[in-house]
Parts: sequence; structure tokens; C-alpha cells
Amino acid sequence: MLLQRIIVTFTLGPLGLFLIYLGGLYYFVPVFLLLLLGAMEYTQLMKRLKLRVSPWLFLPLVGVMLVDGQWPDLNLFAPLTLLAVFLPMCYALWLYERRLSETVPLDWLATAGGVLLLGGVGSYFFRVRGVPEFPIQWTMLAMLGTWIADSGAFVVGKSMGRHKLSPRLSPNKTVEGYVGGIVLGTLFTVGLSFPLGVAWLPALVLGLLASVVSPAGDLGISLLKREAGVKDSGTFLPGHGGALDRIDSLIWSVAFAYFVAILL
Repeated sequence: MLLQRIIVTFTLGPLGLFLIYLGGLYYFVPVFLLLLLGAMEYTQLMKRLKLRVSPWLFLPLVGVMLVDGQWPDLNLFAPLTLLAVFLPMCYALWLYERRLSETVPLDWLATAGGVLLLGGVGSYFFRVRGVPEFPIQWTMLAMLGTWIADSGAFVVGKSMGRHKLSPRLSPNKTVEGYVGGIVLGTLFTVGLSFPLGVAWLPALVLGLLASVVSPAGDLGISLLKREAGVKDSGTFLPGHGGALDRIDSLIWSVAFAYFVAILL
């Protein structure tokens, strides 16, 4: 298992950075497909939770929101956000009238929330790659900083961890590991900003934000998996779990990277 994890990491890591560098459809298509696969895994998790999230409604809504992230000049984000709530509501009303579900309010929330997460927040994978200044650099900083924070948290937690961070959701995560991940992730992001030509202060802000919030994204998906009674969201990557397992932290980091890039 560990060997598989190492092989996948050292194979897909450089490939991912190369796709970020290329941009355009070379970046959009694989990331789009990864997010759609994550959306499919989400519908399966909801099914295990006895919630009805229709893939026929869910996947197109997620897909269109991701397309808007790649081509923001379409100016569809606001109306798509409305549809992300309205159409699942209509679907929930249809389920209710036909007595097809006993959890209709939760069906509505699970569908709308999933679209806003994987489609709305997920679209920032493409929005950050399209910022006017240093798009490649900001995308790389967000992803590499998150990976270093995650790896640092694992190493520090294993060697020094004494206090559980979230005993129910993730018993292996520790407060010491979390703090270590923040420190290492932030230092790495700032250090990498110099060769990439990005100002160190915005990089510091991004490093802190990404290192602080990314574990919450991981724990959020862990909550769904634990309630669904599964260890991984899927089997997409050997040793790494599903697509949703791979993007649960990154999805928030790239969103914060976008706002740091345009505001600072």
C-alpha cells in the first residue's frame, strides 16, 4: 500500500505540475474529469447515506459551473448559483409529491450543497489558473503548499503527536501534526515564492490560509465517508483512494489562492 502510494505520488505529482504549466485545455480537461469523477463518488456516498442525489441533475450542474470557471467571461456564475439551489429544490418537491423519499429536505440540501462545493468552489481550480498576474505560480503555490502541509502534518504527527485533533472523524490526526503542517506549509510556500517571482507577503498569507483550512476540507469529506461506512470515496488511485479524497483539501486552497492573488 505504501509503495503504491509513493509510486502514484512521484508519477502524478510532476505530471500535475506540467499540466499547470501548459494551461489551457491540457490543464482543464484532466482536472475537469477529476472533479466530475469526484462528483460521481459524492453521489455514491449520498446513496449510502440513504439520500437521493440524482446524477442526471447533479453532474450537469457541476459540469456547467466548472466550465464557467474556465471561461469566466461567460458571466454565468451568478445565474448558475441560483440554478444550483432552485433545480434541486424542484427535484425535492417532485420526490415529495410522489412519496419517493423520506428524507426530502436532506435530499435537497445534499444536492444543492454538493453542486456548490464541487461545481462552485471547484471552479476555482480554473479561476486561479486564469488570474491576470502569475497564474501558473499561484496555482503551483496553492497545490504544492497544501501537499507540503499535509505531508508535514503526517510526519510531525507520527513523530510528536500526542493530542488528538478530531478523535471521532480522524483518530490519526493530531494537534501537533496540524500545527507542524501549518508551519511547514507556510515556510515552504514563502520559500517557493522567491524562485517563482511572487511577492513573499501574499505568499505568506496564502501559505497560512491553505495550511489552516485544507485539513477542514479533508475532515468534511471524512465526515461523509464515516457516516457512509467507507474508508475511501473510491478506488481511482491505488493507495490514495478516490478522486474526492485527492481534492478535498486542494479545493479550498485554490479558492483562497484566487482571492489572495487578486486582492493582495
